[in-house]
Amino acid sequence: MKTILTGLLVSAMVATSSAAPAQTKPPLKLGGILDMSSLYADITGVGSETAAKMAVEDFGGEVLGRKIEIVVGDHLNKADLAANIARDMFDNQHVEMLFDVAASATALAAGEIAKARNKIVIFNGPGSIRLSNEACGPYTVHYVFDTYGQANVTGLAAVKQGLDTWFFLTADYAFGHDLEKDTANVVIKHGGKVLGDVRHPLNTSDFSSFLLQAQASKAKVIGLANAGGDTINAIKQGAEFGLMKGGQKMSPLLAFVTDIDSVGLQTAQGLLLAEAFYWDLNDDTRAFSKRFMERMKRPPTSAQAGVYSSVLHYLQAVKAAGTTDSAPVMKIMKDTPINDMFAKNGHIRADGRMVHDMYLFEVKKPSESKGRWDDYKLLATVPGDQAFQPLSESRCPLVKK
Repeated sequence: MKTILTGLLVSAMVATSSAAPAQTKPPLKLGGILDMSSLYADITGVGSETAAKMAVEDFGGEVLGRKIEIVVGDHLNKADLAANIARDMFDNQHVEMLFDVAASATALAAGEIAKARNKIVIFNGPGSIRLSNEACGPYTVHYVFDTYGQANVTGLAAVKQGLDTWFFLTADYAFGHDLEKDTANVVIKHGGKVLGDVRHPLNTSDFSSFLLQAQASKAKVIGLANAGGDTINAIKQGAEFGLMKGGQKMSPLLAFVTDIDSVGLQTAQGLLLAEAFYWDLNDDTRAFSKRFMERMKRPPTSAQAGVYSSVLHYLQAVKAAGTTDSAPVMKIMKDTPINDMFAKNGHIRADGRMVHDMYLFEVKKPSESKGRWDDYKLLATVPGDQAFQPLSESRCPLVKK
């Protein structure tokens, strides 16, 4: 009996020791800092969390013997809160990488925390060109769109159509300022004129005074340098004021398919807009979007599609590098072309800009749509090297001139 008990004890000790290495490996945590409850919730929010989890599932759920977990925080569109969440994720929750960080002011704040800790941060929802210029870092990636690309695709197309006088309704924060500035530069460069601008508070419900100023300017185009709920409200109220019937054209400089759905085709028809992704673009976008819609009951925005693509690209780099250390992982991310449902032959430059094709769409008339979410007609595909700021113009200190 003593011999049997001794044997059982030894067997138990051997089993425990052999299982110990697997049990000591902590999960690999990826952190999303999102707008879960405010004007950008439809653009990113739960949809971005869902896209990240889909990427983890498609990758296989673990890497380097570590289970992959997605953790999220709601920044409430407050820069100081975004910074605090980033700090907590890195220092207390042991998150290795941040993704999305919807809105530019919050992204700039969280990005500084990531830089101080030498961690990778991938921006999918924010648009400020500063993220790949003055605020760039060695482990910073600006993945989906930026104000330069949006302005270059939309502004240039409008001016070419003879829509050459502009008035801007601008959200009064970093993203809005940059979007107005970049679009104004494109308009002026190609022979157009800017007749004026007005700044509005973020997440405002009443655009009446701002729209009256835009109407009085007699500008052919009212450029909406805002996003999310602000864009939706401005378009709806502009229609109520009769701006479009009076011959002026509203141009949302950053709009998503969810925004157009909220506005409705009757009001939004004819709008020109630039997008990085559309669910009905090709077989690959349709296949991914079908799976996404099964979970979210609506198609992904470009920001959410970018989350899926960038999280998958990051995990593939971690696997190839054999480590989560930022330097070797980022090197592989920059050296490896991105070919998936979001981008074909996309690549991450020295300034962190992920270069990929952009698309110019026109919103369909109700009679042209086959059903809900069938909102866009493709007018042009703009190659990434023409859509985004040339590297030669970069203000990123990492770029060698």
